[in-house]
Amino acid sequence: MGIRDVAKRAGVSVATVSRTVNGVRSVSPEIAARVWSAVNAVGYVPNTQARALVSGRSRILGLIVSDITNPFYPELIQGFEQFAVQAGYEVLLGATNYDPAMMATTVRRMIERKVEGVAVMTSEIEPSLMEQLTGRSIPLVFVDIGPPGRRIGNIQVNYEAGIRQAVQHLYRLGHRRLAFIGGPGDLKSAQLRRESFLRCTSGSRWKGARPLMLEGDHKLAGGCAAVQRLLSATPRPTAVFCSNDLTAIGVLRGLDVEGLRAPQDLSVIGFDDIQMAEYSIPPLTTVRLPRLDLARQAFQSLMAGLDEKSAPGHQPVPIETSLVVRGSTARIGAGG
Repeated sequence: MGIRDVAKRAGVSVATVSRTVNGVRSVSPEIAARVWSAVNAVGYVPNTQARALVSGRSRILGLIVSDITNPFYPELIQGFEQFAVQAGYEVLLGATNYDPAMMATTVRRMIERKVEGVAVMTSEIEPSLMEQLTGRSIPLVFVDIGPPGRRIGNIQVNYEAGIRQAVQHLYRLGHRRLAFIGGPGDLKSAQLRRESFLRCTSGSRWKGARPLMLEGDHKLAGGCAAVQRLLSATPRPTAVFCSNDLTAIGVLRGLDVEGLRAPQDLSVIGFDDIQMAEYSIPPLTTVRLPRLDLARQAFQSLMAGLDEKSAPGHQPVPIETSLVVRGSTARIGAGG
């Protein structure tokens, strides 16, 4: 069944059907209702490519993430797609795997598909690639790294709020010898988490007890491998804060391999609060970064950027973080 069948059933012209399915407001509500009733009755599915040619709009939004294997990102993608679909947009996804060449390919694909806006939920984008998008007046939204500019939105995660809660939690449990396992050194979000942790452990209450700082890779294997370095350190840490949950779950696995347990032998805290954190053994204490809030703000920022009348640039939108206490942390010496 095609558009002519819809027009015949609704008793309107083909042009009226086209205007209705493309959301043109000049169609009266009564006629629009009749057209949509006919669309449903005959099972007509509009050709989105043809509609894009007619309207000059692709109705596609780009979403760029780093590591699709990290459960943090599928949860973010699901939320972003939910908001986009509700507003009549499709989502073109690109995953860079922290590879600059993949990032360049992803940006090129999005330009070729004439996306109407791009949410950059990763921090490894080169300025030249950014300019390819801004030079075409494509609205953008960034997390942590966005430059000020017209039709550019910025989301700033308050990493320090949740990390400070985590550090205070460990202090109240009696821990003074802390370790930190970071993420890739060139990843902006990992840098910000590391800097926040160092600020939160530099106060007078720590009496010069400097934490053991290790670099990781934000992956399960990296967390598991870091356990040997934690156990061989002198003095040995009693608690470790991990830059993301995958690292923390890897640490739990590494402890198990060594015949040790959390929190009896080492208290462990992660960051992100991915879904599996609640189901690890033991359930992981972690800092929650709400993905649905992040997805919502990213989508709303792109919608604001698509409004030609919007003011040049917008104020950074904060995303708050908070501690979720579960079973992987305990008072020092508890059960051991």
